[in-house]
Amino acid sequence: MTCWLCVLSLQLLLLPAAPPPAGGCPARCECTAPTRTVACARRRLTAVPEGIPAETRLLELSRNRLRCLNPGDLAALPLLEELDLSENVIAHVEPGAFANLPRLRVLRLRGNLLKLIPPGVFTRLDNLTLLDLSENKLVILLDYTFQDLRSLRRLEVGDNDLVFISRRAFAGLLALEELTLERCNLTALSGESLGYLRGLSALRLRHLAIAALEDQNFRRLPGLLHLEIDNWPLLEEVAPGSLQGLNLTSLSVTHTNITAVPAAALRHQAHLTCLNLSHNPISTVPRGSFRDLIRLRELHLAGALLAVVEPQAFLGLRQIRLLNLSNNLLSTLEESTFHSVNTLETLRVDGNPLACDCRLLWIVQRRKTLNFDGRLPVCATPAEVRGDALRNLPDSALFEYFVCRKPKIRERRLQQVTATAGEDVRFQCRAEGEPAPTVAWVTPQHSAVTSASTGRARVLPGGTLEILDARPQDSGTYTCVASNAGGNDTYFATLTVQPEPAANRTLGEGRNETLAAARFPLDLTTILVSTAMGCITFLGVVLFCFLLLFVWSRGRGQHKNNFSVEYSFRKVDGPAAGAGQGSSRKFNMKMI
Repeated sequence: MTCWLCVLSLQLLLLPAAPPPAGGCPARCECTAPTRTVACARRRLTAVPEGIPAETRLLELSRNRLRCLNPGDLAALPLLEELDLSENVIAHVEPGAFANLPRLRVLRLRGNLLKLIPPGVFTRLDNLTLLDLSENKLVILLDYTFQDLRSLRRLEVGDNDLVFISRRAFAGLLALEELTLERCNLTALSGESLGYLRGLSALRLRHLAIAALEDQNFRRLPGLLHLEIDNWPLLEEVAPGSLQGLNLTSLSVTHTNITAVPAAALRHQAHLTCLNLSHNPISTVPRGSFRDLIRLRELHLAGALLAVVEPQAFLGLRQIRLLNLSNNLLSTLEESTFHSVNTLETLRVDGNPLACDCRLLWIVQRRKTLNFDGRLPVCATPAEVRGDALRNLPDSALFEYFVCRKPKIRERRLQQVTATAGEDVRFQCRAEGEPAPTVAWVTPQHSAVTSASTGRARVLPGGTLEILDARPQDSGTYTCVASNAGGNDTYFATLTVQPEPAANRTLGEGRNETLAAARFPLDLTTILVSTAMGCITFLGVVLFCFLLLFVWSRGRGQHKNNFSVEYSFRKVDGPAAGAGQGSSRKFNMKMI
């Protein structure tokens, strides 16, 4: 038996070695000759395998355990066009690691541990068109990081720990068309850094903690066509000048905290064809909010808090094709809100508590041809048709539930009120109709007062007009207008406000002075502060006087006490001159 084992072992040793894999394919990889592809994904590799054919065009090394890339690791693959290094544990890439890949067009480094990309990493990648750096640990993008990528068209840097982008980080990206920044720690956008992307056409900014868009933030992006802002919970307003200089065709501002339609910012976007403002806490669409968007074809306002769409809210939308108002709080959508409903092809109003009355008659009449995108709107009221889809309603329902009754003001007796200035005045205007009419008042100055008005005049529930602190200029005729989809009715009331008597004005002025004095009582703190201020002032004056005395006394000692005297004898003419030589002499003294 032992002899047979020895012979068998000898034969095994003499057998020829197994031939290498076809085309020199590494043992742990799969090679496809027609496409020149080498797939080494999920092989637990810790380094780039040896023996990869030099003619390889596509190399997949994703989901391995590669830790770093050195300049010589890929030097033997000059024909490589696509390289996938996603989901490894690469923490460092040496400068020049891809220098020997002049034909590389696609490079994926997604899902690694890169914290910093030093300059020179992308040297000689002149033909690279797609670079994916998402889901790494990048903290900062240094100046000139991408300066050698002159042909790059798409850059993904989302899902990183970015806190800062240098001013010249994007320098050299002359051909870049798409840029995605998402799930980063950025708190502001630098218009100067984006200014190098002159050819950018699509910019996606998602899941960022940015609180404001600065005026002309994108002013250096004249070629930008698509802008997406999504999940900015700190954004509460879109500044009027933030989109100035752009000629967008698509704009999406979703999942933010803006509470109003950014009409001022949209004013200059005449080329816009698609606008998405969904999932924002917008409750009202005012009249003429989109009047400058003459080319708009799609408008999305889904998942907001819309409760009111005012008449002529969509004024100016002459080419609207798709309107999405689903999942809001709308009870109706009147035909008067549109510039024209003839261009409308798709309408989404599902998920709203719709009141099926004459205001929705225009939808019911088009229910056979209008596209609801597979989600049929359902009636919430009245109870007889609750839960029924509009498309499935029989024609008989049109005459039973979709007939309007014109408003009628019940009490029409003339109201003539005379009031004194300062009093509160009320005018009643109760109207009935089907559906329930809305009441507004027109003042003598031809301004409208509604329930949403703020100021001294407002409309109370039930249609009553209340004027607080009436003044003589409020005098005149007021018009009550009750309206619904069936028409309107009007009613007039007259107000005369007399000036306040002079005695009352004097008494009021005295009372105001007393109140003003009462607002500033003299307490202990006030007295102490006043006394301290007076003492400080007095001591300051005394100190100033002592200072003047000191300066004056020092100056006196510097005057000279000596002086020079020049004198001469006076000559006396006549006999007295000779006789008086022995007497006292007379002389003059001159002080110089």
